Amino acid sequence: MTQMNGGAAVVETLRAAGVTHVFGLLGSSTMEVYDALYDADDIKYVGVRHEAFGVHMSDGFARAKGSPGVFLAGQAGPGSVNMVAGLAAAKLAYSPVVCITGLVATDHFGRDAFQEVDQQNLFASLVKKNITVIRPDRVPAAIEEALRVANSGRRGPVVVNIPRDMFAAQIEADIKAPDYDVGAAAGTYNPEAVAKACEILRNAKAPAILAGAGVKWGRGADEVCRLSNQLQIPVTASAGHPDVVPTNHPFFAGQIGPRGNEVASVATREADVILAIGTRLAFNTTFYTYNDINKDAKIVQIDIEPMALGKYFPIDVGIIGDAGTVAGAIADAMSDMSADSVPWKARSEQFLQDLKALWDSREEDGKSTLTPLRPERVFAELRQAAPEDTLFTLDAGTMCLQATDKLRYNGAPSMLTPLDYGLVGFGFPCGLGAKCGQPDRTVVSLHGDGGFGMVLPEFATAIQSEINTITVVFDNGCWGAEKSYQRDFYQGRYIGCDTVNPRYDEFAKLYGAGGFYCEEPGSLADAMSEAVKADSPVIIHVKVDPEAMVSFRRDAFTHRAQQ
Repeated sequence: MTQMNGGAAVVETLRAAGVTHVFGLLGSSTMEVYDALYDADDIKYVGVRHEAFGVHMSDGFARAKGSPGVFLAGQAGPGSVNMVAGLAAAKLAYSPVVCITGLVATDHFGRDAFQEVDQQNLFASLVKKNITVIRPDRVPAAIEEALRVANSGRRGPVVVNIPRDMFAAQIEADIKAPDYDVGAAAGTYNPEAVAKACEILRNAKAPAILAGAGVKWGRGADEVCRLSNQLQIPVTASAGHPDVVPTNHPFFAGQIGPRGNEVASVATREADVILAIGTRLAFNTTFYTYNDINKDAKIVQIDIEPMALGKYFPIDVGIIGDAGTVAGAIADAMSDMSADSVPWKARSEQFLQDLKALWDSREEDGKSTLTPLRPERVFAELRQAAPEDTLFTLDAGTMCLQATDKLRYNGAPSMLTPLDYGLVGFGFPCGLGAKCGQPDRTVVSLHGDGGFGMVLPEFATAIQSEINTITVVFDNGCWGAEKSYQRDFYQGRYIGCDTVNPRYDEFAKLYGAGGFYCEEPGSLADAMSEAVKADSPVIIHVKVDPEAMVSFRRDAFTHRAQQ
């Protein structure tokens, strides 16, 4: 047993669990933690400019590395409240973020003290678990529990609220490495359910795989690809996960639905059996409709979370378990069937032809010489110049949503998006966290001009902590998604949609970083080639066609379309 204060106990528990990075914003409530971090040479501290963006960095770190990202909110009250947007995003992305934050001193509870907020209730709906420590000897156990809960089963964010006097109190602690692997795949499966799934698959005429985040978290792409190759089954992706398997997998079509492409959508629209592997079949993928899901298809759904099975669509078989593990079990059980013996071989051959035609058309469209630059040209130049192992992070918005399905990925994780929370301002800070999680990879963050304007202060974080990401800002001079709705459904009655922007490349240069301005065909590819060699963060400012907007949420404006 060793005597230490609560702040030191926090740091020692993080060290014992193998935590390598802590993102945070200094504040007086957690000074004892910061003082202990001063001596923790094996933990890199990354100081941020706003708590919400710090949580996004922790989120990006967690998704890139596959283990919990840790954020330290230095100040009770305002600092803690600022975490809300980041926690909401992590909750809907099922990302294992652990936020440690202060509270007012225990003898000030309920007395309207300086900066007092009811943080237990504030975070209740935004996290997987919300822990408030009221005894100093419980500090190590609370941190260990937060790391374990965040990264087990269906992952999610956890908040640990610690009153400032708990940080200062002396305790006797014996802190050891936890007896669990924070990166281990979780869950088992029922062999009888796998047998039922195989029986359905044996009777299929046009099966399709729809794979989602569960495959990425469990690093199960190899098993999904093995199943697909063995039986020549098309693989499609749920929204936000175009990297669920490598783009060069011969049977991978990309995302279905409005955020995807027609080849992928046809595969699930015409399928008589859908293997939904690690996907909830939720809103961004399906809009809760049968627009891109065959209503008569038999659905086999695999998910680590029992409550996800059949939540949005009736299913024929539900299998609780790790996505990749179950996909591998189905492949093993179907080993007597081969690519030459499957009854859907002709359909698979047609699918391959359609998929080739899709990419051929994208490359042809990418030859556009129009200015301002068209999205298809921009995406073609990114495909050309970004290194093969690039990890992309994405913001919300019309240009970014168009990019998701049109880039190439070398396997998960290679694309991190805001997912169901859909907030603007996610891409750049997420990229900083992802770079910390995978420092040897090129990280490229894609932003609209408006969204990047939200996160400009965090460029200082990149400079100060030497996090060398590349940010591509698509400048169309407007809030593109909203302007497209005003164009398509409100007779062009534009209000509040246009933006005025500085030259973001010049902004980068003010910090001594790299900056490039692109407005001619070929200039983005040239800039990207230079950026990957830079020894600093880089901003590439790209002028794009303001008319190249897409109304993704047409479902929300049917009342206007009918007028």
